[in-house]
Amino acid sequence: MITWRRLAEDDFPLLISWLEQPHVARWWNHETSPEAVERDFGPAVRREEPAEVLLAHLDGTPVGLLQYCRLADYPEYVKELAPLAEVPAEAMTIDYLIGDPQLVGQGLGPRMIRSALRSIWHDHPRASCVLVPVVAANRASWRALEKAGLLRIASGDLEPDNPVDDPAHHLYRIDRPGRTGADPPDLSRVAPHATPGPGTAR
Repeated sequence: MITWRRLAEDDFPLLISWLEQPHVARWWNHETSPEAVERDFGPAVRREEPAEVLLAHLDGTPVGLLQYCRLADYPEYVKELAPLAEVPAEAMTIDYLIGDPQLVGQGLGPRMIRSALRSIWHDHPRASCVLVPVVAANRASWRALEKAGLLRIASGDLEPDNPVDDPAHHLYRIDRPGRTGADPPDLSRVAPHATPGPGTAR
């Protein structure tokens, strides 16, 4: 069973160990000094900014990280995504990782994403949809999104987290279950090989 709790400063050493794992470092490309982790995660932990950062626990053991936020709270992010697709006012986004390399490829990524979506729909009743951009080269990540039920709605160039990557990204979307009047995704932008549905978590 997957459960969640908010990230705390006491968790930073664990988070650093995860960010240093090759399968995470390849895509997150994050500085791992204590100062850098405090700089980038501390404000959310102290609730000084609107993003939420959670630890995923599998049967009581921490196994991964999830970040989510309302896109409108980060206008620069909305501006970056706008050329690919319309960003609804109450749209949210997620980012995620599996910390233990031995758990990668075991189906945990889609389970984490599905569990996170249930929490988002429950805790954020105004959230209309979740949009997730993922670098096209990270096939494991976008396959996990597809397995969790997200649909690829667009492809295009965005600045990658890791400068070694090509800017090509895919954009995935899932609407709130049972939402009436949901704007249909612009399927004219879907890549020809896209399959419905939504990275082993990065």
